[in-house]
Amino acid sequence: MTEEILKRRTFAIVSHPDAGKTTITEKFLWYGKVIREAGHVRAKSNKKFTTSDWMKIEQQRGISVSSSVLSFPYQGCQINLVDTPGHQDFSEDTYRALTAVDSALILIDAAKGVEPQTIKLMAVCALRKTPVTVFMNKLDRDALDPVALMDEVERILGLKCSPMTLPIGSGKMFQGVYSFIDDSVHFFNPEADETEIRKVDGIDDPRMDEWFDAKYLKEFRDQAELVRGAMEPFDHAKYLKGDLSPVYFGSAINNFGVSQLLDSFVAIAPSPMPREAEQRRVEATEPSFTGFVFKIQANTDPKHRDRIAFVRVCSGKFVRGAKVIHCRTGRQVRLAAPSTFMAQDKTVIDEAYAGDIIGIHDPGLYNISDTLSESENLKFVGIPDFAPEHFSRVYLEDPLRSKQLSQGLKQLSEEGATQLFAPINSPIPVLGVVGVLQFDVIKFRLEEEYNARCRLESAPVHTARWLQGDTLAVAEFKTQNSHDMATDKGGNLVYLCPNEYRMGLMEKNFPKITFAKFHTESP
Repeated sequence: MTEEILKRRTFAIVSHPDAGKTTITEKFLWYGKVIREAGHVRAKSNKKFTTSDWMKIEQQRGISVSSSVLSFPYQGCQINLVDTPGHQDFSEDTYRALTAVDSALILIDAAKGVEPQTIKLMAVCALRKTPVTVFMNKLDRDALDPVALMDEVERILGLKCSPMTLPIGSGKMFQGVYSFIDDSVHFFNPEADETEIRKVDGIDDPRMDEWFDAKYLKEFRDQAELVRGAMEPFDHAKYLKGDLSPVYFGSAINNFGVSQLLDSFVAIAPSPMPREAEQRRVEATEPSFTGFVFKIQANTDPKHRDRIAFVRVCSGKFVRGAKVIHCRTGRQVRLAAPSTFMAQDKTVIDEAYAGDIIGIHDPGLYNISDTLSESENLKFVGIPDFAPEHFSRVYLEDPLRSKQLSQGLKQLSEEGATQLFAPINSPIPVLGVVGVLQFDVIKFRLEEEYNARCRLESAPVHTARWLQGDTLAVAEFKTQNSHDMATDKGGNLVYLCPNEYRMGLMEKNFPKITFAKFHTESP
């Protein structure tokens, strides 16, 4: 069992939108021999469909709105790759995905440098001390100076850089990449399918003067001398602690530098790491199975109205059909048909090990952050909640589709990206989200997956607060503010506050009530 666990590499690819995340994901899958060509999976029926952006709205909009899990073998290891949304309006999905991985690969557009969404995502990695690898992408376009890029990463993201490769030229004059890993030169040729690689005797090898343009070769040698003198050599122990980040350069769209990145990443990336629970620290190699739910997805197969809970296996070995404890409720449940994923394509498996991400059928039992355990009551910590920042009312266009709308709102809200509120004095439901683009996704999915045509109108809500505290005070507050009161999907009382001034006034007038940003349930 321990040998199998040590083979696992579970990581997320994160970036600012348009840095090339989907492209590099598909190149990884191509090297893993699970797709015939970038962009298409080889399905059982020989159909073609996009790998990570599998939802219809993703294909139409050209953006990722939901994390995808992609599992494949590579060089004796089992890769569990989580492809995350880059757009800030879907960042809560990315943040939760980062709790389920052991390391992260951050993509940076070499022409633009560090961008805002990358800063936010890196803050989550830093908080968890996640080991981070950096890939400077799009060297086939005019790029910033590589030393300046790494300096920006160190200054803005707080990552200590250790260059593993360095480019020779960029844009139209991009000629290749030098690898410090094995003193080799990788020649860039956008017309060739395979990268030509030649071993050299260091950066001053005279043969390189014959192969490369003198101007760009001199720039490269100056940069190489500078980074070797100013930046730390790669230290695996520091990388695993999150204190040092290896940096690679290449062009994913041209498949250049990707295989070298993947080979090196698999060699150095951590196997499954320990996980903190409220009760104790759980080691990956412990014999008993434990895991937690970090994502729920409805309608991966719309024909069957399926609902999948994504579980990160934290320790031990999971066997199909095993009975485990659902720690929040104390119920014993049997996990009959666990699956692994290639985006929405599921394969039923007989066993899984720590580090794997499995899907289990969810009859409506599971919540995000739920812990499953073979033998003891645990609750894993560190799975974040998000307070909604934007609110809309949902109006049904066809009154005969009310059942479909109700089912759709319930199931989509249980995925975790949307909060559903039922106002006490109104039949019109209210949705709360972190980013406004979520409303477009919800409307599209309600109509596409549930056949419930609707319109969304902005609701006069500034913030949502869950009421906790003295029972009589809460009852009085509810009576006085019934027009702004609602219940969430769990029946908990929520104050939908119309403005910031009123929020301050209520906190002053009702000191026995705590106005909480989140509702937390005891484990």
